[in-house]
Amino acid sequence: MAPYSAYPLEAGRDRAAAGGRRRVRQASLAVLVLQNASLILSIRYARTQPGPRFLPTTAVVLAELLKGGTCLLLLLLQHRGSMKALGLALHEALVVQRGDTLRLAVPALIYTLQNNLQYVAISNLPAATFQVTYQLKILTTALFSVLLLGKSLSRLQWFSLVLLFLGVASVQAGQAGGAEVGGATAGDASQPSQSYAAGLAAVAASCLSSGFAGVYFERLLKGGAASVWLRNLQLGLFGTALGLLGMWLTDGPAVAHRGFFYAYTPLVWAVVLNQALGGLLVAVVVKYADNILKGFATSLSIVASTAASVGLFGFRPDPPFLLGASLVLAAVYLYSLPRSGPGQGDKVPGPQAPLGPQPPGPETGVGKAPEKEKGS
Repeated sequence: MAPYSAYPLEAGRDRAAAGGRRRVRQASLAVLVLQNASLILSIRYARTQPGPRFLPTTAVVLAELLKGGTCLLLLLLQHRGSMKALGLALHEALVVQRGDTLRLAVPALIYTLQNNLQYVAISNLPAATFQVTYQLKILTTALFSVLLLGKSLSRLQWFSLVLLFLGVASVQAGQAGGAEVGGATAGDASQPSQSYAAGLAAVAASCLSSGFAGVYFERLLKGGAASVWLRNLQLGLFGTALGLLGMWLTDGPAVAHRGFFYAYTPLVWAVVLNQALGGLLVAVVVKYADNILKGFATSLSIVASTAASVGLFGFRPDPPFLLGASLVLAAVYLYSLPRSGPGQGDKVPGPQAPLGPQPPGPETGVGKAPEKEKGS
């Protein structure tokens, strides 16, 4: 009878394990939605309030410093708190293999540019419009994946990309001619000046840079054995240096006159922390999230941003926006669906073909590289 009596115990363990996985997935979904929506909404709110505004270039530099410091701490924990072991590992990575480190200067430059462009875009576009339009990064990432990594896309994925483009076009058709941008009327002198054209150009350039940098970084990760935290530390070093250069070229006189932390409020500090640490947190979470869950999280974050924008900024979605947003939501979901079989073709011949289908966007790469913190 002993073998039979063990069945209920095993079944109970299976149910407990399934329940644990379900709770982890639910928590992962909540974290992804919260990080995606809160960063955009908080930047928009901080940049559109009357009064003095902080300099975005300083926020980018500070976020890179915080991210690099966090990765350094995580690396120390990986080496069981041994400063000697950490020092040897950093010397090997940064000095002995400096050529490998220098290759990261390219994505670091693009990420720094992308982060600055996102501030410009969110400062000039309604949060919901930015959130929908920024999904064009799926299109650019897919195209660069085909060109640089040798990936092939299924018919359903190509169809979803067409839907995505049509959805964004519908949103822009309805929003571009509007008299209001995020609730600030054209004659309201108390609101910071905003330019829809500048915001649209910035988000388009950000999507293009996001796609290229994400695929380039994925290719580097697939070609080496370095940990994700080490790679992000290397990116942070370059990002800080390039961010300081950009700050000096763009806002040097303003920073010298007003100070680095000019107009920093608790909300601005929350934005910086979210940008620096949120992406690293997502990097930990996405290991428990499949493509469908991440696509669902993106869709929920769009809905959450739109709903919050109505209350926070007086945003009024019109029929073209609702139609376009619905098409984008459908495209994100369809693109994230797993392929139905080998007939779809996961890869094309060639040495650069990836090991399997990877999600487009900031979490691409071996070990789910946390690219989101670079502009997410």
